[in-house]
Parts: sequence; C-alpha cells; structure tokens
Amino acid sequence: MQTVKRTRRSASSSSDPVSSTRHRGEPVSQQGHVPVLLHEVLDVLALKPDDVVVDATLGGAGHTQEIAARLSEAGVVVGIDADAQAVARARVALESVAPRVTLVQANFRTMQAVLRDAGIPAVTKVLFDLGWSGYQLADKRGFSFLADEPLIMTYADEPEKGAVTADMIVNSWAEESIAQILEGWGDERYSRRIARAIVEARRKSPVKTAKELSDIVRRAVPRSYAFGKIHPATRTFQALRIAVNDEFGAIREGLSGAWRMLAPGGRLAVISFHSLEDREVKHLMRSWETSGEGKHVTRSPLTPSTDEVKRNPRARSAKLRCIEKL
Repeated sequence: MQTVKRTRRSASSSSDPVSSTRHRGEPVSQQGHVPVLLHEVLDVLALKPDDVVVDATLGGAGHTQEIAARLSEAGVVVGIDADAQAVARARVALESVAPRVTLVQANFRTMQAVLRDAGIPAVTKVLFDLGWSGYQLADKRGFSFLADEPLIMTYADEPEKGAVTADMIVNSWAEESIAQILEGWGDERYSRRIARAIVEARRKSPVKTAKELSDIVRRAVPRSYAFGKIHPATRTFQALRIAVNDEFGAIREGLSGAWRMLAPGGRLAVISFHSLEDREVKHLMRSWETSGEGKHVTRSPLTPSTDEVKRNPRARSAKLRCIEKL
C-alpha cells in the first residue's frame, strides 16, 4: 500500500471541473483517458472539504484529480486499481493535492480489507467507474479487437500464475462453454457460430492475438452483421473480458463492501457502460432502497450530453447511478 501526503494545492489552481482537468475534452491519444460524466459525478457526490472518498477504479485518475481538488487537508482520498501502472499514474497526478492520499493496488472487491489496512473505519463518498481506461487499451493485453496483441485481458498488468486469461478460454475451453459465455455475458446472438469457428481455427493452430480472434469472429457471422453499426467482435470481447476478470462477482462484492463501509448520509456513485453491468448496479441499489437502507439520488440513470459524446465517443453508453445511505 502506498500512502502519499502532499502539500496544499496552490491558490492559482482552478476549481472548475473543465479547466482544471487535463483529460476532459482532449483526444484520448494525447492523455490515454478522458473521465466520463465528470460534471455529473461531482454533482451527485456533493463533496464536502473533509470527505473521506474512495475512487474504487483509478484508471487515468481523471475523476480522482477533480475529487481531490475539492477536498481540504482534512479530507482523505483512497484510490484503488488492480493495475500497478494506474496506481503509478495516479501517484503523479495527485502529487500536489491537499487531502491525504492513499493509493492501493488491489481489486475493488477487496475494498473492506483495503480500508481496514489503511486504518479507515468508514467513508463518506465512493465512486466506481466500471469502464476500462484508455491506457489499458494501449497496454497490449488484448482488450482491443483491432490490435495485434496477446490475448490476456486481465486488469492486473501481470496475471498471477494459473489465472484465467482470454488465451486460456479461447484455446482450451469446450465449444459449449465458450458459446455460453458469449451468449450470457455478451448478449451475442451468433454465440454458437462464433464458438464453433474458434474451435475449428484452434485445431489448425492456437489463436494467439486479439486481431486473429477478431478476424475469426468476422468470418463466422453473416455479412450484414459483420458490417453493422458496431464491430462484430464487440460482444465477444466484452464477454471474454467479463469472464477473465469475474466482473459481475467483483461488482457485487465491491459495491456491497463499499455500502458496508459507507457512513450514514454518505453517497455511492457508479458509472456502468453496458446493460448487464447497469442491471447489476440497479438491482443492488434497489434492494438497499427497498430495505430502507438508502434512497436514490438519481431516480433514473444520468447519461452523457450530445456534446460529451462528440468529444469522447467512448462515453456514449455510460450511465451514472447514485444512492445515499440512510
């Protein structure tokens, strides 16, 4: 665990979320990541100078920087990410902020243990951004179906020995199991055709790169689907990423752990990027409201403006939900 105590921000630093963040509105190629729904996140969290805030998904640290900019020396920021490089980037980005900063390389599903180890008994605000960072797309782990990269797809930059990877699933799992993953976690209508094509391809030689897999998928589906509005491999890659990282299990454990650590009056905000994630988040928040533990801050999810989507196309499917603990 890395704890960083920094000096107070200079008086010249802007408190406006647009002018004070380098990422917002700039091309991803320049900064690697653009924080999504930044204004909306800051609004629903309703930050106070002495808040204890957890950013459960550091990524490019865009949200974290803006959150830290609104806290005083009495505040605390805890940043968590499974990616060691994300933690290193955040350490640089948060070098001059006023609040105490604790950065931890861990899966957010272990948030309760992370906070206990840091000596933090409760928190007041928590943010989860369930999308992957633009930096991860550039880290050669096979997330992008357009890149000639190894099929890894783990969020941790160095997978543990024996850990499930996309390579393992594609090259060793049974055809039926692959089809079930693609259908269940990717909503892929051609899951069986794609699974069959993968197994046939690997009989000749192992499928080693994201580009190889992408080409197999494109050849397996009907032409009308292959040249539709989205890349034909989008749902396949989504399903593999979810399976490799046990994303739904992590979401359930992470959000439940955050809720237990949240003080009364505290707020939990979550940005999701596809319907399966959003459904999981919605059901959890609804259960807390139904039991009388919380109340929705956002009755319906907030979505990006047309202007934001133009500047950052990756934001187009983002949904923000927030709940307050009673």
